Amino acid sequence: MQADSRVPLERRCGEVVVVAHTQDRHRQSATRRWFESLLARGSLGAILVLSELTERQRDDLARRRMPFVVVDGVSQPPPEVPSIGATNFAGGYAATEHLLTLGHRRIAAIGGPEQLQCTRARIAGYRAALESAAVPVDRHLVRYSTFQHEGGLQAAQQLLALPERPTAIFAGSDQQATGVYEAVRRAGLTIPADVSVVGFDGLNFAEWTAPPLTTVRQPLHEMGAAAARTLLRLVNGERLDSTRIELATALVVRQSTAAL
Repeated sequence: MQADSRVPLERRCGEVVVVAHTQDRHRQSATRRWFESLLARGSLGAILVLSELTERQRDDLARRRMPFVVVDGVSQPPPEVPSIGATNFAGGYAATEHLLTLGHRRIAAIGGPEQLQCTRARIAGYRAALESAAVPVDRHLVRYSTFQHEGGLQAAQQLLALPERPTAIFAGSDQQATGVYEAVRRAGLTIPADVSVVGFDGLNFAEWTAPPLTTVRQPLHEMGAAAARTLLRLVNGERLDSTRIELATALVVRQSTAAL
């Protein structure tokens, strides 16, 4: 992990540290230890995958003059921080527009934690698609939970218990969508005959669910590659054209959605 000025920059990619962070409290503790280790070992730079970049973390990195790039799959960092993200608004819009073209009008949305930027952007895209189709936004059809399976299960159970249940559900993540699948099954309904489901992320397992999940694909590999290229430019003292790069999401249509 140590910098070696005798090694050409393009051969030093392996010395860049990646710190991954989840919302699990035990892994948060592990992430803090990794972060402290990162600062102590004199690394060239860091690619950070964080639920939140704290002001203290930014100050610690700045004091050590350590370049870093944030891959913000969850929350968007301040504009002055170099970051790589995805077009969350466009993804939410595309998911909802797809369901609208299939004839659905009671379309529910399950977001992640409401305070997160990615959640707000995806729900904003959902609302914009409904408004564009002149479909009223029903606040009872919008729920917020965790991005995990259990969060999707609980939110979907609430939605399916409504007097007039939704005919389609846009889930804020693929893991959340698996919880929606379980809620639909427990309710004695089927996908997509009774409820169409769209996820978000494009994780590998989505094509192996039953039925295969329609999802909004985030270009996760491309985001990682862009983060590495950006960090290497910073390490080399180059000026960035922009501190913010957003890569396009894409709707992947499979068998979890059908015409109403």
